[in-house]
This record gives sequence, structure tokens and C-alpha cells, in this order.
Amino acid sequence: MTSGLQFFEGRVQAGFPSPAQGEYADSIDLNRALITNPAATFCARVIGNSMVDAGINEGDLLIIDRSLTPHDGSITVCFVDGDFTVKRLSIREDGVYLTPANASFPELRVDEESNFQVWGVVSHIIKRV
Repeated sequence: MTSGLQFFEGRVQAGFPSPAQGEYADSIDLNRALITNPAATFCARVIGNSMVDAGINEGDLLIIDRSLTPHDGSITVCFVDGDFTVKRLSIREDGVYLTPANASFPELRVDEESNFQVWGVVSHIIKRV
């Protein structure tokens, strides 16, 4: 049995401060709150900064769900020619592209000869502040 974190049921203002209006619940289980399909879900730590404009920074922890169907615009973890990468999937008439969220990085066109597979769709980002 896993123990959960203490959970404050009230809302936390992101504007002007207000008095706490809730009560503490017993706990929250982050596995239950963040993972829909445990058998198809894994986590990975981000290395690099090609996705910073999508809010994904080096050191962030990604929750990746392999049961979700990737679509145009999905942030995905892909296997390309022996390496894993996290990029936005772009499906166009002329092919499939992996698009970074940082103008300093080039877009990658997935060639027919590429060893390419979408491993999963990023469902959550856990970050340290």
C-alpha cells in the first residue's frame, strides 16, 4: 500500500491572496491522480532544452502514456534511428515531422528509411520550482 501526500481541498489563488477556504483531506495519491492506464504508462526525465517553449525544461519528469493515440500537435516521445526524443508531432501532406518548441533547434522530417516509432504521448509534466 502506498501512502499519499497530504492534500488541501481548497483552491489556491494565483492572483491576490485570500484566506484558506478549505480543509485538508487525508491525502492524494499522485499515481491515481495522474495515471489513467498504469500498464501503459512510464516516466522519463528530460535532458536538453529543445522543448522549453512548451514548458518542458531539462530535469522535468514526463508522464508518458502509450495507450493514448498520437495526433497532429501531440507532444510525444519518439524513437528515431536508435535515440529517444520528445517533440511535438506534426503530420502534414508531405510527411511526418518532429517539431521542437525552441527556435534554436531544427525540425526533423521523418524519412521513410528512418527507424521511427511513437512510444507514447506526454500526458503530464512534473517540474521542480
